[in-house]
Order: sequence, then structure tokens, then C-alpha cells
Amino acid sequence: MITLEVGNLDGLLAFFLAIMLGPPILLTIGGFAVKKSHPKTAKVLFILGVVYLLIGLGICGGLL
Repeated sequence: MITLEVGNLDGLLAFFLAIMLGPPILLTIGGFAVKKSHPKTAKVLFILGVVYLLIGLGICGGLL
């Protein structure tokens, strides 16, 4: 039987890290950007960032 060699998977690792950490960072930056003018919207963005981070770490972390 011939075994299949995969090769370099650094790009896949970077992709999973970007999916895991990218949106929560953007949501947090957006929350700080609108905190002064719309505090309730900023609070929602912070909560969404935390929820996305927890789910992303759970799903993508399980794949890694």
C-alpha cells in the first residue's frame, strides 16, 4: 500500500489561527471604537467577541 505524504501544513495552521482569533480581535477593536458614542452597542460587540472566541477556541482548537 502506498502512503500519502501531506507535506507542509503551516498555511493550514495559520488559517485556523486567523479564523480563531481574527474576528474576536476585530469585534473588540470595533467595541472600543464606538464605546464613547454608543455604549450599549460596544457592550454587545464585546460580548459577541468573547462568545466567538470561546466557540472558536473550542471548535478550531479541537481540530488542531
